Amino acid sequence: MDKAADEERQPLWFLLLLALAASGGAVAYVPFLTILLPVRISELAGTEDVAVLSYVTFAGAVAASLANILFGWLSDRTGRRRAWILAGLLLSSILLMLSHNARDAQELILYVIAWQLGLNMMLGPLMAWAGDCVPDTQKGLLGGLLAFAPALGALSGTLITFPGLADSEQRLQLVILLVVLMVSPVLLAGRSRGLPHLTRPIETVSNELVDRLKLGPSIRSMWFARLLVQIAEAALFAFLLFWLRSLAPDFKDYEAARIFSGVLILAVPIALLAGRWSDQTRKPMLPLAVCAGLSSCGLLGMALAGNLDLALGGYFLFGIASMTFLSLHASQTLRVLPRPQHRGRDLGFFNLTNTVPSLIIPGFTLALVPVFGFSGLFLLLALFSAAACVLLSTLSRSN
Repeated sequence: MDKAADEERQPLWFLLLLALAASGGAVAYVPFLTILLPVRISELAGTEDVAVLSYVTFAGAVAASLANILFGWLSDRTGRRRAWILAGLLLSSILLMLSHNARDAQELILYVIAWQLGLNMMLGPLMAWAGDCVPDTQKGLLGGLLAFAPALGALSGTLITFPGLADSEQRLQLVILLVVLMVSPVLLAGRSRGLPHLTRPIETVSNELVDRLKLGPSIRSMWFARLLVQIAEAALFAFLLFWLRSLAPDFKDYEAARIFSGVLILAVPIALLAGRWSDQTRKPMLPLAVCAGLSSCGLLGMALAGNLDLALGGYFLFGIASMTFLSLHASQTLRVLPRPQHRGRDLGFFNLTNTVPSLIIPGFTLALVPVFGFSGLFLLLALFSAAACVLLSTLSRSN
């Protein structure tokens, strides 16, 4: 690689710090939403815990959606990404700790809404900052590194719930400590190499603007493809244990947790290899299309599986492919956004693909599972992933 080309790239240590901070974001919400919050709701709501958890999930998803757009836009307007990330880190940490003081379910819902605002004050500007700094030639590698985020999020849940390690309040403190340790390094030492062309505003009608606006169909395809795959991933995230117990009634919760963690860990090296390959070959969309297709195959295998072993094989294929897809998609989205000066806001709209599925999956499940079983749900989700593959295959031929 010549010197000029090397000057167009960020050092590996900076990409690692960005990925570590993104992993800190996952550690901030995965153990809280999947373990600590349901436990606290059970303590406060008793037999109404399922209904209260549904209300909390809905309210939190709405708050996260709006906050990600708002704070992405504010970081665009102020041009101070790191200040917003730091403020979000402090606010979300304080609110997470205060949530332990909730006296009833209604008060806990308010804490969760406020916490989601603080969390997305950190997460929205963080990904926009990555777009400000990381050139197209390294977006695949960045996507591969982002695969560490869900894996570390899941592992953090295992760590803080280790028997005898901490009580409920101390678990929150451990989460906060881990998040601060993971996000702070990029704020303190994240001096990236200046690449002005990545942040230069595009305001007037010029050849560059015309070229970027041609990406309109690409943006729509990328948005809908992620939504379709994310719906499938969210369904398995929420109902994995229920599905496994429908096949083997004595299936243990810790066995499901081990399987889920194993999928996340296996996805990391695959995402790294796929991301690096996409950078070297300049085919950023092809790995996404392949992963969406493999996700569809995995879901089809799950729907048609006649025994637990075949079902788990289908789930491993789906889980690894979908997690690889979501990690790579997060970085390649930065490639298709048309105006750098609106990057944070636009990423907020892309973030709706992460929050909307949690609002619609319960409806799909209630409509299909009682009538057709989980096989009916998985067949529909396989069609969704196949549609995502078609959308991205069209893009891969044009890139």
